[in-house]
Amino acid sequence: MVFLEFEKPLEKLYEQLDKIKQVGEEGIVDVTEMMRELETKIRNTRKDIYSNLTGWQKVQLSRHPERPYTLYYISQMCKKFIELHGDRCVKDDKAIVGGLASFEGQTVVIIGHQKGINTKMRQYRNFGMANPEGYRKALRLMKLAERFNFPVITLIDTPGAYPGLEAEERGQAEAIARNLFEMAQLRVPIVCVVIGEGASGGAIGIGLGDRVYMLENTWYSVISPESCSSILWHSWDYKEQAAEALKLTADHMFEFGLIDGIIKEPVGGAHAAPEEMAKLLKKQIKKALTELQEMEPDERIEARINKYANMGVYDTEPSDVPKKEK
Repeated sequence: MVFLEFEKPLEKLYEQLDKIKQVGEEGIVDVTEMMRELETKIRNTRKDIYSNLTGWQKVQLSRHPERPYTLYYISQMCKKFIELHGDRCVKDDKAIVGGLASFEGQTVVIIGHQKGINTKMRQYRNFGMANPEGYRKALRLMKLAERFNFPVITLIDTPGAYPGLEAEERGQAEAIARNLFEMAQLRVPIVCVVIGEGASGGAIGIGLGDRVYMLENTWYSVISPESCSSILWHSWDYKEQAAEALKLTADHMFEFGLIDGIIKEPVGGAHAAPEEMAKLLKKQIKKALTELQEMEPDERIEARINKYANMGVYDTEPSDVPKKEK
């Protein structure tokens, strides 16, 4: 098990539990009661730790190396999955996976970022940072879904779109903007879920939908706390303060009306009980699709556009107010 900094009290308790188990296996004394007491203490300690997490701690949880990624959720939620590759223009971007899947008896197109489960795979997946061809592949699959009237599900988990020179040369910004333009008008239901990190255009490039949800311990923002800290304070030392100032947690996003709901995670985070998390995610997606499929396509598109048009706060200067002379 991997323990984060704020989970150190749990790490010590688990070390004690392992030692007691070892004594019990040696058959020297009966340790049943001691193990029961320690397991109860672990549950209570975990509950106390996770009942009041800061913004930065949730950012850390969203990046936990044992946290489930897109392909895991697909394997748990879908009976069949046929991955489709390539943007038909440049190449196949490994940071974004997608294809046809059987979800609760119906065919869907499911797309998501994939970070990789170890160092070698993370390099292969470019740490979940997609190039333009990744977003163009995603759009190709969405247009395929529209052609055959398949709902679209997207799972978001990225530290951002790849910022390399070659990505910019191939039109990174245009690819993301094109996805937003097309997703706003897609005639099939779109359900998006932030399952980990939701950073900047890299996230929104597959994140415009009829229903947008976040798992409890995830974040969604135009910039990461570290990058914000480096810009404002010229140092990463203020990342905790930046995380609070950015208001990037699921609670804040729901309060601001930028998402449609929060999916609770098991105590200890999604990585503590991945199978349970997959069931909770599947239940919410199924509910959203059922609601959306009862709507007519034009009604759905109008509601989708209005939802995004009403986001944010702005003010305009009345045209009948005379301007001050300089």
